[in-house]
Amino acid sequence: MRLYDTYTRSLVELPPPPGPIRMYFCGPTVYQRIHVGNAVPFVLSLWLKRWLAASGYETKLVVNITDINDKIYDAAPGASAQLAADATRWYLEDTDGLGLGRPDVEPTAVETVAEQVAMIEELVALGFAYPSAGDVYFRVARFPEYGKLSGQKPDQVEEQEPNPRKEDPRDFALWKATKPGEDTSWNSPWGKGRPGWHIECSVMSEKHLGPEFEIHGGGLDLVFPHHENEIAQSRALGHGFAQVWMHNGMLRFAGEEMHKSTGNAITLHDALQRWGRETLLVFFLTGHWRKPLEFSDGTLEAAATRAAGFREVFRGSNEVAAAGSWGRFAAALDDDFNTPAALAVMHEWRDHELLRRALAVFGLDALADADEAPPAIVELAEQRTAARSARDFEESDRLRAEIEAAGWDVRDEAEGVRLVRRR
Repeated sequence: MRLYDTYTRSLVELPPPPGPIRMYFCGPTVYQRIHVGNAVPFVLSLWLKRWLAASGYETKLVVNITDINDKIYDAAPGASAQLAADATRWYLEDTDGLGLGRPDVEPTAVETVAEQVAMIEELVALGFAYPSAGDVYFRVARFPEYGKLSGQKPDQVEEQEPNPRKEDPRDFALWKATKPGEDTSWNSPWGKGRPGWHIECSVMSEKHLGPEFEIHGGGLDLVFPHHENEIAQSRALGHGFAQVWMHNGMLRFAGEEMHKSTGNAITLHDALQRWGRETLLVFFLTGHWRKPLEFSDGTLEAAATRAAGFREVFRGSNEVAAAGSWGRFAAALDDDFNTPAALAVMHEWRDHELLRRALAVFGLDALADADEAPPAIVELAEQRTAARSARDFEESDRLRAEIEAAGWDVRDEAEGVRLVRRR
């Protein structure tokens, strides 16, 4: 299998099975309900884990929860801890609604503060970081590879969080001194404060996956500064860190990127309530993970039609697919996890076993569930069969009409009568 790597800007071959393949995907900052766009890396990571496992790999998936962050303090001055706890609960509830299961580990920033302080101390001791008035900053000038992930030249790197306490405008915060109105803080060698956003992910990923692992993922908007800074922190300490960087395209709404800050965000909770999990998952399948995807009534209605089409396959007769059909599906996913190409192959199939197996990769096996007719309808169908055998076609037609009025179609097939719920 090969995946596109942002760092090398090329397709990179994964090691052969059984691997292992260890993955870290950046999860949400918990200060309100997540929007549909936030769900994209969550879905992608679990789909990828499912496919790798089905392909014989040993996998471990870590998706973090950022519960210490400026956005949380700004959203709930004096009550950030309560908001983070509430929003974490909402996130878990809403993503559970996708029906894909959970990552293997879901660490939080709060539970790893001690490890973050220890990592910052190492960086200071090696001269890669420096304290300043209670804060601690990373020296970008000491890390010559800085900017490679985002394609920026080291001497032209965009300034981050302007602050007169920094030696260099490019430097970024590893530790921030407590400010008035902040309700949480932790002790450190530099005084009371809290970790910066970037050090949190370096620590959480390495704690659970080791100093070097196979895949790091997240939204395209995290390339700079977040992932650029993670690389600098970890590799400054001699850690290999992530080998492949996956950055998913952004969800778009009315032609613009979906962001909470711009007010055009639709929550995952509301999307699930309106469209249902199957339609939403099929919608995500229609776009390549590296490309932007337009969220609209039109694209969701089209996804609902696709989902209904899969259900309809299982109401029809089974037709065994040609030899090599699964290989075409697998080839699409092994080539940069191309879900639109895999989806196109799936739409060709009338093979119930093969289609059910493919749908299960994406958590959509419920589309294969056959509706069971209630006993009263089954009895009517049996009476109709007896009437047909007795060549009482008038009674047979009357019973068919009664069954259809109750919401069921009668299908006479070679192997017998099949009852299918009318849609």
